[in-house]
Amino acid sequence: MPRTALNFIAPVIRQCIDECVRCNEVCLSTIPYCLEQGGHHAEESHIVLLQDCASICRTSADFMLRGSDEHERICAATVAICRRCADDCDRLSDDDVMRACAEVCRRCADSCERVAVVGV
Repeated sequence: MPRTALNFIAPVIRQCIDECVRCNEVCLSTIPYCLEQGGHHAEESHIVLLQDCASICRTSADFMLRGSDEHERICAATVAICRRCADDCDRLSDDDVMRACAEVCRRCADSCERVAVVGV
């Protein structure tokens, strides 16, 4: 395997980056689905929260990849937003897509919490 800077990232950080990237992808891809569903799925507050979650996850991954000293603070914010997004998706939990989105958001929140608390 070629040596890259990614080889030097601590495993807990690498996992968190992966979870953040996945959460970003899932939240972004869930937006058009919600808009197609209409009703509660398409409420402005829900769509904005999906956008917020996607954005903070992308930002958190960027901070960790750059080795920013502020990544713990960003991870802490990511925990709060991902949990809020998961809870909002759970409102629509009779829907497999929304259950999956909530699960991904929770995994990301848990991973970011480990980074924020441990101070890696």
